[in-house]
Amino acid sequence: MRNNTSQKPFSQRQLRVGELVKQNLGELFIRNEAKIPSINSKLITVTEVRMTPDLKTARVYVIPLGGVAIKETVKILTEYSHLVRKALSKRLDIKFLPKLTFVEDNSFEYAEKIEKIIKMNKNNDKEKKRYN
Repeated sequence: MRNNTSQKPFSQRQLRVGELVKQNLGELFIRNEAKIPSINSKLITVTEVRMTPDLKTARVYVIPLGGVAIKETVKILTEYSHLVRKALSKRLDIKFLPKLTFVEDNSFEYAEKIEKIIKMNKNNDKEKKRYN
C-alpha cells in the first residue's frame, strides 16, 4: 500500500493505527453506536482507513451497501463526524483521537471497469483468431 501523493510507503505505525480505527469504526457502524440521524449505519462498509504520519487525521473510505447514494452517505457522515468521533473515543485508548475525513470508495467501480475491459479484449482476441 503506497501513499499516492508522496511516494513514501506508510509506516508500520500508520498501518497498525489505521487498521485499529477501521475495525472499531466497522463495529461502531454495525452496532449503530454513533446515533447518526437519517442514515442506517448498519449498511455502511468501511473499506480502508489511511492515517497521516502524525496520526492526527484519518481518511476513512466508505461505501454504502449496494453502492447506492454514495455521495449523500459521505455528506451525512462528514456532517455528523463529531458524533462518530465521540463514539470512537469510547472505544479507542490512543494518545490523539484522529480527526475523521470521510471519502467515497470508488475502488469497486474501478475494478469492475478494468474487468469489463479485460473481457472485451479476450472477446476481441477470440474473434481475431476465428477470422485468421
